[in-house]
Amino acid sequence: MKNSIISLVFLVITVGVFYGNQAIYQRHKRIWLMPAIVTSLVLILLVQATATPYTLYFQDAHWLVWLLGPATVAFALPIYQNRRLIQKYWLALCVGSVAGIAASILTTELLVKAMHIDTPVARSLLARSVSTPFAVEATLHLGGTAQLTGLFVIITGLFGIVLGEVILTLLPLRSRVAKGAPFGAAAHGFGLSVARAVGPEEGAVASLTMIFSGVLTVLLSPVIAMVLG
Repeated sequence: MKNSIISLVFLVITVGVFYGNQAIYQRHKRIWLMPAIVTSLVLILLVQATATPYTLYFQDAHWLVWLLGPATVAFALPIYQNRRLIQKYWLALCVGSVAGIAASILTTELLVKAMHIDTPVARSLLARSVSTPFAVEATLHLGGTAQLTGLFVIITGLFGIVLGEVILTLLPLRSRVAKGAPFGAAAHGFGLSVARAVGPEEGAVASLTMIFSGVLTVLLSPVIAMVLG
């Protein structure tokens, strides 16, 4: 009974901190105030400070992870609203998504060989650039661990929103498609939040590349696992 109450309290705290952080971010558009960054840090510190086991925290909070599935499907709305833009640049978006997946796999393999990372961890890294529902499904075929993949997805997303906007300002990109696609292909939902803040078209493009990259990663995961041995 006590554990159930603690788990429920953490669920309420998680939702409360997120919405409070979101309200602050709406007033002060600073990248370091984004809910994905601040809320994550606050919850990590809180769980560590109270010595709460992750399994206990996740007992009720797992419903929030389940909502990632419907939330990902909901991105179909901005895609439909900007369908003409997507129809115009569909080839560039598809090629960009495939290139993003290939780059992610290549950099992972280079990192694994350079640091002599164990196979289970290495396989868990492969799907880090797509959103959690797709990443977990792909990991089942790749031979990785879902928990590790979830952690790597979050870390990749955080790096994407912190460094992505800075990197794009250094590149001579004028097209909204070119600005939105990298966020969705490389930083999934975290990057999408930045792309939507930049503009509606950037957000729609990021949504498309995120979903396309995720679906393609899941479909290709058995082939990737076979090639990597």
